Amino acid sequence: MNEACDRDKWLADGSAAAVPEHLFHRLRELGIEAPPVHHPPVFTVEEAKRLRGKIEGCHTKSLFLRNKKGNMWLVICTEDQQVDLKQLGNLLGAGRLSFCSADRLMKYLGLIPGAVSPFGVVNDKGGVVRVVLDRRMLEREPLNFHPLDNSMTSSISRDDLIRFLEAENHSPKVVSL
Repeated sequence: MNEACDRDKWLADGSAAAVPEHLFHRLRELGIEAPPVHHPPVFTVEEAKRLRGKIEGCHTKSLFLRNKKGNMWLVICTEDQQVDLKQLGNLLGAGRLSFCSADRLMKYLGLIPGAVSPFGVVNDKGGVVRVVLDRRMLEREPLNFHPLDNSMTSSISRDDLIRFLEAENHSPKVVSL
């Protein structure tokens, strides 16, 4: 495992963060196959476009956000979607939203910046992170996400994504961003 994927920090519940092998095992338990495509580590959408190679389907971005009360949301949309945080905060009834720190990202989703994806909910056993999916993203197939590691991309159908999220007790809210 590369240094960018170091998981030596503990989650909020005191357990160690899951690694990709744990995620793939969980997906197989649910009857979901999402084999990874390996590529150089990417930290931004622009890097991903340059370095991921040819992977069919909808490429996405995931925003890990919080409000002043400390409530958290994982918002997932297409990689080119512009997101107005003020408008999104109003849509979610969250008030003013801002990006979470890297420490909070590790503490609740077991991820580093650049590896954020809906698969991170496998680490949120307390269910404190709310998942929000963009409706337009769900019109595309397959959907591509980092499987807890930003040097890999896995493809999954929208139905399997929702089934995974529900199995992890993170039923998503679907909105139009």
